Amino acid sequence: MKDKPAPIHVAVGILMQANGDVLLARRPEGKPYAGYWEFPGGKVEAGESVFDALKREFEEEIGVRIVTAEEWCGVEHVYPHAHVRLHFFISREWQGQPQSLEGQELAWQGSVAVEPVLPATIPLLEWLDRLRFGELAGG
Repeated sequence: MKDKPAPIHVAVGILMQANGDVLLARRPEGKPYAGYWEFPGGKVEAGESVFDALKREFEEEIGVRIVTAEEWCGVEHVYPHAHVRLHFFISREWQGQPQSLEGQELAWQGSVAVEPVLPATIPLLEWLDRLRFGELAGG
């Protein structure tokens, strides 16, 4: 019996504005799942902490410097092309305006209305809405 490969660790960031809006990015042509929406992030390199990977990826992909972020949750997902372990962080404090540095579309979303969304992200949207709108409703 063949052992399944260890998952690829991926740092994923949710930029959250004071009103609860979150930033999503559309995967550019040439990448697996091109055209799907996701939260920005990328692979954790050897010897790099997940938080350092998050900061590096955000600077490389969207030109934003993460000041603080809290670890939110982790999700494992097996795609046809890769087995990933996604480490989600929520950041409410960053420097710079998000910009498309890798040809991706960016969109701030209140209730997430863009489609299609990456399969591993879909279950998190309900939890995220509870967090965002529960906090806002509670004051």
